[in-house]
Amino acid sequence: MPESLSPGHEVRLEPSGHTFTVAPGETILEAALRQGIGLPYGCRNGACGACKGVLRSGELAYGEYQERALHPAERQAGKALTCCTRPLTDIVFEVRELTGARDLAIRTMPCRVERVEKPVEDVAILYLKLPSGERLQFLAGQYIDILLKDGKRRSFSMANAPHDDAFLQLHVRKSPGGAFSNYVFDQMKERAILRFEGPLGTFYLREESGKPMIFVAGGTGFAPIKALVEHCFHGEIDSPMVLYWGARSLKDLYMPQVPGNWQAEHPNFTFIPVLSDPLPGDAWGGRTGLVHQAVLDDFSDLSGYQVYACGAPAMTDIARKTFVEDRALPEDEFYCDAFTPSVDPKK
Repeated sequence: MPESLSPGHEVRLEPSGHTFTVAPGETILEAALRQGIGLPYGCRNGACGACKGVLRSGELAYGEYQERALHPAERQAGKALTCCTRPLTDIVFEVRELTGARDLAIRTMPCRVERVEKPVEDVAILYLKLPSGERLQFLAGQYIDILLKDGKRRSFSMANAPHDDAFLQLHVRKSPGGAFSNYVFDQMKERAILRFEGPLGTFYLREESGKPMIFVAGGTGFAPIKALVEHCFHGEIDSPMVLYWGARSLKDLYMPQVPGNWQAEHPNFTFIPVLSDPLPGDAWGGRTGLVHQAVLDDFSDLSGYQVYACGAPAMTDIARKTFVEDRALPEDEFYCDAFTPSVDPKK
């Protein structure tokens, strides 16, 4: 029977035993989200590898993806990305299933730009207000897609924690040639109306762990880390926490007073800024080099930790590899939100 006429194929997840049906033309991830099954994902376009699992039986059709998200040896071993594969038969698929995001409705909503702050020349902080009486239910660390008028999308992590939801806070870095960032910096006025879809993503706190946490942020990757840390404080989580925030020069730590205040107010929290290329005028006496290397220098054994990393793929990739291979971090305790380039129509 041609796939277009097929009623679909059944997916059985291991180890949960949950089953769901993938309709013709759907990816595994699309079908799971449609039916409230909590699978991990990040970019949704084959770039980040967050949705990786293992095919235990059956056949898959692989769509396009980036090799760094699924290496040839991994594919040979049966691994696959749920965001860009479609079952050709009924399948059994092993993946770390989530429960935290499954009950959150993904909504398309309007919002108003309440105010715009520019702490440095190339970073804008947007405060978005929802319609009167509306709130977005989300988990700290998740993101939204801004829906542009030409049908394109731009994805931004929410920098506010769920308890602080009067405004959605987005951190936008000015990107040369970036249509949306140029609009934000050159044309956007307060009270402008935007539309977005969300909440999206599975980068959120695994609160049941109780393990000490290491947060690694690169540039505006600080945004979702900020939400995670503030959620920890709000929930009175007393596990030790260390934040490494990497940037090129001092000005690129665009709101250092925030983690600085956290460290002063919370004895279980430590802030370590790391500059890769400080300017002479910075008079920098702190840590230098690559941010992941600072973690490696400080920790000889990560086997008892959780790591939450957000930033450019080059940083998150090498952090994952070295933390797991060289410092014994359990692979399933590395949680990542890689800022992959925008791909339309999805992130």
